[in-house]
Amino acid sequence: MRILVIEDEARMLHLLNKGLTEHGHEVTLAADGAEGLKVTLDREFDVVLLDVGLPRLNGFDVAQVLRERKCAASIMMLTAYNKEDDIVCGLNLGADDYLTKPFSFPELLARLRAVTRPAPEPIALTFTIGDLLVDRVQHKVMRGGRPIDLTRNEHLLLEFLAQESPRVVSRSTLIEGIWKEHKEVTAGALDVLVNALRGKIDAHFSSGLLHTVRGSGYALRAEQQEVGTGPLTPLTQMRGQAI
Repeated sequence: MRILVIEDEARMLHLLNKGLTEHGHEVTLAADGAEGLKVTLDREFDVVLLDVGLPRLNGFDVAQVLRERKCAASIMMLTAYNKEDDIVCGLNLGADDYLTKPFSFPELLARLRAVTRPAPEPIALTFTIGDLLVDRVQHKVMRGGRPIDLTRNEHLLLEFLAQESPRVVSRSTLIEGIWKEHKEVTAGALDVLVNALRGKIDAHFSSGLLHTVRGSGYALRAEQQEVGTGPLTPLTQMRGQAI
């Protein structure tokens, strides 16, 4: 992790440099706010550790300028300014975290990991598997340009499979996800639902998309090939068979 430490107290600067370097981080030091801002013009950082009571330019001003410049680094204030107004001010000016002195080094490391944790991937709103389109927003399903009407549970089943495509989804996961707290639902109910969905998205088309992996679950994919641990069988070939 590339970390810029802007701190005017020599002992604190030394301790932070030593501790962060020992944990494998690339550390750059600046002893006042103006120097810290100058460094950010030439280099990119993952995190800026920023004291508030700095000479030449205080930490609040530095945070504001960094955000005005659209600096992508996370900003963590490290300061003895522990009043609520100071904390609120720092966060409002763009700091991602505010850690008051004194603090423990393990807590600092944990907070560094937290502010640099990748954001979760956005949830897909549409899925395309072969010529099948699943629109989660408008609750529309089309295959080959033809609209397909599904019941609520059929749509839930299709969404589960589409979201994991081409991976296999276990029967137990599907039952829990579709019927949730209804513990009395049996595997037979899933069989009925799968067959109903199969009849709508596969029955009138030359290739099947909904496959079963024997002993594992189901997969939605455009090509018939091995997924998971078992051989895939298109559900369109399984009319009348128990699943």
